[in-house]
Amino acid sequence: MLPELDTIPVRPDERFDEARLADYLRGRLAGADAPLSVRQFGGGAANLTYLLDYGAQQYVLRRPPLGPVAPSSHDMGREYRVLAVLYQAYPYAPRAFLFCDDPDVIGAPFLVMERRHGVVVRRSLPQVFAPIADAPQRMSAALVDALVDLHRVDYAALGLQGLGKPAGFISRQVEGWYGRWQNAQTHDLPAMDAVYAWLKANLPPDAAPALVHNDFKLDNVMLAADDPGRLVAVFDWDMCTLGDPLSDLGALLTYWSQPDDPPYLQMAAMMPVGDSRFWTREQLVARYAERSGRDVAHLGFYHALGVFRLVVIAAQIYLRYRRGQTQDARFEAFGTMIPLLARRAQELTASA
Repeated sequence: MLPELDTIPVRPDERFDEARLADYLRGRLAGADAPLSVRQFGGGAANLTYLLDYGAQQYVLRRPPLGPVAPSSHDMGREYRVLAVLYQAYPYAPRAFLFCDDPDVIGAPFLVMERRHGVVVRRSLPQVFAPIADAPQRMSAALVDALVDLHRVDYAALGLQGLGKPAGFISRQVEGWYGRWQNAQTHDLPAMDAVYAWLKANLPPDAAPALVHNDFKLDNVMLAADDPGRLVAVFDWDMCTLGDPLSDLGALLTYWSQPDDPPYLQMAAMMPVGDSRFWTREQLVARYAERSGRDVAHLGFYHALGVFRLVVIAAQIYLRYRRGQTQDARFEAFGTMIPLLARRAQELTASA
């Protein structure tokens, strides 16, 4: 069998006992009595994702990153709880079949979910979309529309009304991310203290709650190979909760790029850069406001919060790299980007 084009051999430091996993899954998943082959999806920067290939049947396994992780982050139990039901109302959510909280199996809790097929767009436009002149515009629209559709889901009908506490959600986000910053920083950054103080002083009013993905961006969705305007899946649900939906839009703006962005922002973008065919941030916001009917007057706050959070995430990953808990060489550059992104967050507070 030819290797999957979107996977790599498992990185040496991210291997686990495949025979033990096969023994555990046998009888628990359809088709898991066949021989198991494991490869790794190499594109993510946090949770580790693997392809479980039984020949006639394939699954995806997700587990937290190596080393200590922040409390409440990389929560495979939460992701399983969401994905075990969300597919019923939101077709882009892969269905989860199994959750294991026994670390003796592969070294960490994990979930197993269905395999979706399509194209994930990262730093460059995939060749399959090159002949489609308006592919970036179609991706832009599909991404925003999928976010609006998520925020319309009747979470109570799925039994997810206890997933979070919407009241005070944004205030807890600010405090929580600042606490994680204090635990992850490798040197003082006065800009982060200034942004934290501004966020605390400018909290928007509580919004009507919705399911919040909490990491919604272009490289966390999968598109159909024959249509860049059609989503196949949305991934990375381990931080999904109930809260203010505009925090998702702020996060999307944080990872979005425009050709006039400075180089360090383009480095942080989770999408192709320098392509003016992608919508601007302003166009994304206009589409969201039009389709959702929500008030976006305070969006500058949510954008600043998104960049503030990105600094913390980068610091957490960089700290794992500094400690040798991951050998992924991509993360060395995070040390340079962290102060630049902190300055960007502070600039956004000045213009909000």
